[in-house]
Amino acid sequence: MLQSALTRRQLIQGLVAVLAPAAAPTQAAGIGPYDPATLPPGIRSRFVHHINGITMHVLEAGYQSGDRPGVLLLHGFPELAYSWRKVMPPLASAGYHVIAPDLRGYGRSDGTDVLYDDDLGPSRMLNRVLDAVGLVSAFGYRSVDVVGHDFGSPVAAWCAVIRPDIFRSVVLMSAPFGGTPTLPFDSADAPPTEVATRRSRESIQAELVAQDPPRKHYQWYYSTPEANDNMWHAPQGVHAFLRAYYHMKSGDWKQNEPFRLEAWTGTELAQLPHYYVMELDQGMAENVASEMPSAAEIDACEWLPDDELSIYSTEYDRNGFQGGLNSYRVGITGGNVDLQVFSGKTIDQPSLFIAGKSDWGVYQRPGAVERMERSACTDMRGVHLVDGAGHWVQQEQPAEVSRLLLEFLQRLKSEGGA
Repeated sequence: MLQSALTRRQLIQGLVAVLAPAAAPTQAAGIGPYDPATLPPGIRSRFVHHINGITMHVLEAGYQSGDRPGVLLLHGFPELAYSWRKVMPPLASAGYHVIAPDLRGYGRSDGTDVLYDDDLGPSRMLNRVLDAVGLVSAFGYRSVDVVGHDFGSPVAAWCAVIRPDIFRSVVLMSAPFGGTPTLPFDSADAPPTEVATRRSRESIQAELVAQDPPRKHYQWYYSTPEANDNMWHAPQGVHAFLRAYYHMKSGDWKQNEPFRLEAWTGTELAQLPHYYVMELDQGMAENVASEMPSAAEIDACEWLPDDELSIYSTEYDRNGFQGGLNSYRVGITGGNVDLQVFSGKTIDQPSLFIAGKSDWGVYQRPGAVERMERSACTDMRGVHLVDGAGHWVQQEQPAEVSRLLLEFLQRLKSEGGA
């Protein structure tokens, strides 16, 4: 009878609350900071408490003096703050205090214990912006520069849209920001016909299923109940899954020769590699398994040697992927509808875009990079496609990315903006 009234998860949560009501989840789980030996010199791992109701794990560099300008680095999926390890020391050496958190639901920050059917509110974009604002405030800054890669790119973009007073500049990496939502305008006396402003993901999914062979969009797949289990319990194991996934989206995978797509249609999207538009009958683990690099290729991979990949695989093997996947579900189900209140707003701060020249992420949303350049960002200082890099540009080509970041930041400083 009791089991029918309360779920097993609720019972466990209740026992935890009784036995340890004041313990922060990260610390209660016995997870401490990284061993300093796993990090480059000058970077430390720490926890920051009471950030929008959670404890966040943060990598930090340039913390030795208290009067440095702050730079906030936001990672993507499936990544961690650790993905910034190669650009943090150069930024710190140039005089910046560099702060890179594990986002909510990732790594050693709270929120990794979520299930598919849990409340999606914490994963809404507006709440992720609040996480960033809370972290900036906790470190004692009134304003910072923000940099985001992959999923961190839209988070950084929305930080810039919503709080331009706090985020004085923005660098977007690998995922262009196509602008804020549009609303029907001057439509009060229009005929009551349904006006579609864009093709829904549902209609695109139907078009992709009709392709030969049948396909599905990865974001739609990431919003399904089976995605987490498929990757967390991949037949090849988490470590081998991540190796194949990172390899396939990198400049090392020679099939990555991206080009602009003409339109948001099933036929056009079907040209994307299978890590974006997947085989219909396969999960992501199966889609990337066939492209697992050889032992020789792994040994030759200087940008992600196996001991560094182990940092990622250890975290994801412990937590699974649902903490990050819930944000995809929010997007698919319309959970970010509240962002429509910012319709028509632009990013007016100085902005920059950086991606790998072999990164399909630049073009997977047709027209986004053009809208970013022409209208979404009114002070775009440059679009840079880096040679020798795919999607993981700051890891694959850290020297060039660091140079571009510092050139941008130091120019702003000379203009009096930082």
